[in-house]
Amino acid sequence: MRVACLALMGLQLAASPGAGEEMGSYVVTGDAIMEPLVGGKGDPARGATLISDRQRSLCTLCHSGPFPDAHLHGTLAPDLTGVGARLSDGQIRLRVVDMKRLVPYTIMPSYYRVADEQGRRVATVWRSKPILSGAD
Repeated sequence: MRVACLALMGLQLAASPGAGEEMGSYVVTGDAIMEPLVGGKGDPARGATLISDRQRSLCTLCHSGPFPDAHLHGTLAPDLTGVGARLSDGQIRLRVVDMKRLVPYTIMPSYYRVADEQGRRVATVWRSKPILSGAD
């Protein structure tokens, strides 16, 4: 189950564009994005590494789950253990891409969509750039 969860999250995170990469379009159907954002499948091993990287993906700042260093996991957001059994690939994809579409006041950042930055203090170098790239 741990491997499946990490693989699924890896597929979602490894398929999202970031700084310097053109953002593609996507279609939301219900509460899901049915098609991968950049085509192909993500790399589960890279995704697992990315989830645990507190400097890039930020997942474990808020979430707990089957990841290394459990004592560093956050408690602000749902535990990701078994998320692949609870949600479809498309549902997970939308949550990573733009959780604010589902829960407007969530603290979860949109990892693909560039947010409206008006009124926010975003350093110039990071303005209009998503957090992760398709290469991530």
